[in-house]
Amino acid sequence: MAMLQFISSGIEQVAVPSTIHCDHLIEAQTGGKDDLARAKDINKEVYDFLATASAKYGVGFWKPGSGIIHQIVLENYAFPGLLLIGTDSHTPNGGGLGGLCIGVGGADAVDVMAGLPWELKCPKVIGVKLTGEMSGWTSAKDVILKVAGLLTVKGGTGAIMEYHGPGTESISCTGMGTICNMGAEIGATTSIFPFNERMRRYLNATNRKEIGDAAAHYREQLLTPDQGCQYDQLIEIDLNKLEPLINGPYTPDLMTRVSDLGETAKKNGWPLEIKVGLIGSCTNSSYEDMERSASIAQQALDHGIKAKSSFTITPGSEQVRATITRDGQAQTLSAIGGMVLANACGPCIGQWNRKDVKKGEKNTIVTSYNRNFTGRNDANPGTHCFVTSPEIVTALVLGGRLDFNPLKDSLTGSKGEKFQLQAPNGKEVPPKGYDPGEDTYQEPPKQPEKRRAVSVHVDAASNRLQLLSPFARWDKKDLVDLPVLIKIKGKCTTDHISAAGPWLKYRGHLDNISNNMFIGAINAENGEANKLKNRLTGEYQPVPDVARQYKAKGIGWVAVGDDNYGEGSSREHAALEPRHLGGRAIIVKSFARIHETNLKKQGMLPLTFNNPADYDKIQPDDTISLTGLAGLAPGKPVKAVIKHKDGKKEEISLNHSFNDQQIEWFKAGSALNRMADVFAAEAKH
Repeated sequence: MAMLQFISSGIEQVAVPSTIHCDHLIEAQTGGKDDLARAKDINKEVYDFLATASAKYGVGFWKPGSGIIHQIVLENYAFPGLLLIGTDSHTPNGGGLGGLCIGVGGADAVDVMAGLPWELKCPKVIGVKLTGEMSGWTSAKDVILKVAGLLTVKGGTGAIMEYHGPGTESISCTGMGTICNMGAEIGATTSIFPFNERMRRYLNATNRKEIGDAAAHYREQLLTPDQGCQYDQLIEIDLNKLEPLINGPYTPDLMTRVSDLGETAKKNGWPLEIKVGLIGSCTNSSYEDMERSASIAQQALDHGIKAKSSFTITPGSEQVRATITRDGQAQTLSAIGGMVLANACGPCIGQWNRKDVKKGEKNTIVTSYNRNFTGRNDANPGTHCFVTSPEIVTALVLGGRLDFNPLKDSLTGSKGEKFQLQAPNGKEVPPKGYDPGEDTYQEPPKQPEKRRAVSVHVDAASNRLQLLSPFARWDKKDLVDLPVLIKIKGKCTTDHISAAGPWLKYRGHLDNISNNMFIGAINAENGEANKLKNRLTGEYQPVPDVARQYKAKGIGWVAVGDDNYGEGSSREHAALEPRHLGGRAIIVKSFARIHETNLKKQGMLPLTFNNPADYDKIQPDDTISLTGLAGLAPGKPVKAVIKHKDGKKEEISLNHSFNDQQIEWFKAGSALNRMADVFAAEAKH
């Protein structure tokens, strides 16, 4: 979608180094090789478009099978002191190498690719002081699981997490990446670690010694927190006392000690049998992660036993896959019953053709992923997903149950002998160096004439790709009597607004993917998903159908939501779809950062209740008028008039975070429209 937006800008070439990564469209079914081949066949049209568009506009292209963007960035592009943006909320993974790496929506990326300034409201800084040393079963994943438990899913909103203290020296570079990656789950703008020798070791291992040497030279001046610096909030964690943790289900901030998991699961009625364990993903798929997990698997093999649960392994990149195949970790994990999947996001984003349970059936899975929202991995609301470290996942699939405590419980070997698992171990980088595997990178032509000769084709009849048409400009009138399309109850992530999984195949076709708009959101009127009353007919219909009928009649609408609306993925479709289907404003108690910006970029009005209790004043059959928009200005509230079904009216005040430039996006109809205006004006001069 970012490339479609860039193409519509009319610019000939990207202004900054840019890359495209194909990690979202490979569905996990039978194993890496077959799944990748199937994806290349099914998605040929999309991959061909991305390859040719990359070549034409000067963008590097990582082909399908290359791996997950964040692992590739860590291996190739991240470095201490870097400022990088990426169109995924887990872009902060690069903070593991001391870079300031920030997740944004596609429209923000287009601005940067076009050479325009990128802006961000100055964030707060939350310090996390780490003392002590990690050892035994404790891993880097436990640090961020602990922070999530302390701060909750919105505690980091509008803040950069700065980890510091002597404890950082006991964490590997990829481990620091894990911590920064999952900072997205607390809403953090990004996370970062100070440069240290663990980063230098990783830079050396990935053929970037000169960068490590330069960073070491400037370590104290530029890449270390200033002495006595003040934080907006300070958290202290003693790694000596940190225990292995597991968070979930249904939210990544519900923290439980692994040693308490069995008792807690029984108390809450969580299914004890573990159906599937899944390790890998952009959060935990490094060489070290795989070796530590393999060290647990090897202990099982030494006693002649295999996993009691199904088990999958997702290497983070082609380089990791090739290296763990050469060094034997992949074979060890496979030997206990594991299936190695393609180098891609896979089940972490719902690309999983799961067949072992029926939809709605209560079951438990444990993963080393980052998110565990309802239906996130398999579209089954009955799946209780828990996130933890890959080595704990590996141990749990050997026990097969949540009430198996790998820290103290025994397993039974093939000869009837009892044995306890010993703490995992593993090297942070491969002693023999990394095996790059297959070359999957396509560099764009350097000569402008060769780029211009590249043809980019989008078939008008395609159901996968669709060129974008500009959104309508604001007509300089107030928005009057907008019906409430849906009043949403409770958590509403971008997965609820724009579901992933099988829907991702339409991410290049705005009209088709809009058929998933709000289908996961819970309607406050009836407590159901994807069922609301059409105010034109009185019938209950799916949300996208009602929105389309309103749009066909020229009726704009608003949606009303709760706290931390739009948390989770940076998925800009969650902003594009409401705009495309006639939405004009989203009114909530609070927004997640990326989603709020995405809405602004598409010409929507993201508004928050001045008094959160006003959420209760709005009824699903109300209409809302937003007045005084001609005077929209930074810091000036918007007046909203609620008209109830009985004709009575109530006036409430709504806040916004627009600055002057963003108000111009609203007036122009979108940030892309505004960009076109700016370039047209410059061309005249």
